[in-house]
Amino acid sequence: MKANIKTPPMGWNSWDCYGASVTEKEVRENAEYMAKNLKEYGWEYVVVDIQWFEPTADSADYHTGAELVMDEYSRLMPAVNRFPSAQGGEGFKPLGDYIHSLGLKFGIHILRGIPRQAVRQNTKIFGTDKRAAEIADIGSICSWNGDMCGVDMTREGAQEYYDSIISMYAGWGVDFIKVDDIARPYHKPEVEAIAKAIAKTGREIVLSLSPGEASLGEAAHLAEYANMWRMTDDFWDGWEQLKKMFDYCRDWFPYVQDGSWPDCDMLPLGHIGIRSHGGDRMTRFTHDEQKLLMSLWCIFRSPLMFGGDMTDNDEFTLSLMRNRELIRMDRASHAGREVYRRGNEIVWAANGDDGGYYLAQFNVGESELESSTPLSFIGTENASEAVELWSGERKMIDNNTIVSKVPPHGVKLYKIS
Repeated sequence: MKANIKTPPMGWNSWDCYGASVTEKEVRENAEYMAKNLKEYGWEYVVVDIQWFEPTADSADYHTGAELVMDEYSRLMPAVNRFPSAQGGEGFKPLGDYIHSLGLKFGIHILRGIPRQAVRQNTKIFGTDKRAAEIADIGSICSWNGDMCGVDMTREGAQEYYDSIISMYAGWGVDFIKVDDIARPYHKPEVEAIAKAIAKTGREIVLSLSPGEASLGEAAHLAEYANMWRMTDDFWDGWEQLKKMFDYCRDWFPYVQDGSWPDCDMLPLGHIGIRSHGGDRMTRFTHDEQKLLMSLWCIFRSPLMFGGDMTDNDEFTLSLMRNRELIRMDRASHAGREVYRRGNEIVWAANGDDGGYYLAQFNVGESELESSTPLSFIGTENASEAVELWSGERKMIDNNTIVSKVPPHGVKLYKIS
């Protein structure tokens, strides 16, 4: 029923830099940058985040009661003052076509449910004689955005509503749908309805569920219906949040499998906060923290959705996104797992696609530590050499043990042949 994808999605999402207010010009510029500088490394999805249907959106804040752009069938449409190519009822098709012309894929964010504006106006539902008020679950409203209310999937016309919006998105060329206000709390009937609607289109559309933290108790259901789902609430550029991610990854790593990806959330790297949370800035993570972040996301095999405005990338940020062996680990390794914790030392390992191994020695403390990991802990005792993937340094292995000096908030990441 869901998209048959074998590797975690990699791309860009507009939220971390532009909040609710991204424009078509900014989307196109980031897509062009990705096509020129990152496509060959596997980066391919360009995702327009929340409120693309609101003409007055100007930050990460939501405007209560704002008039939304909507068609006669209760379906939200792009605001043409922000997305000029959507004029004349074209929707996102011209933008999707442009992104596809660059050899990339196109994604959008939506909120679970039906617009409350549609319920107030009692507008039609495409493909049925039912109207918005007849299918709405008016008591099911997002706690942080009041634009929508839930859809009561026991009512006639409810599935037709989801079929109608997803069919329209497929017609626009959408390859990725991030559905918000659906994973916490978990709205199982609407998850199934959206997955069913996607299957009906016959289009390979990735289904991503937000926000976190998703319930471990729903892991089997999530894996059956979604391609990725958030383990955490919104992740930003603070050390304590990054440190906490080790706990989420430890809980969820048994559920990582091809086509089903527990999601660490976006990468708040590079130039973020332009019109979003925390103010206009370069990421507050240090270089060591950024290497630690990328190493954890990739050995865990999280989706990689970059949050900064890529057109402002500096050389260091670009180097994070172009580390081929790191990306190979994210896309092609298996059995990523926490090996052990000793105080501030956390060690992860994964099996490579070529018979080798990956080893990550993390330091979540405030001073340098020596990490000493016997190779028997990761399943091998026959290796003689390892390559540290951030520095390129080759290390000879003595006594079947890898010993490293790991900086505070840092990592040593090895490929072991």
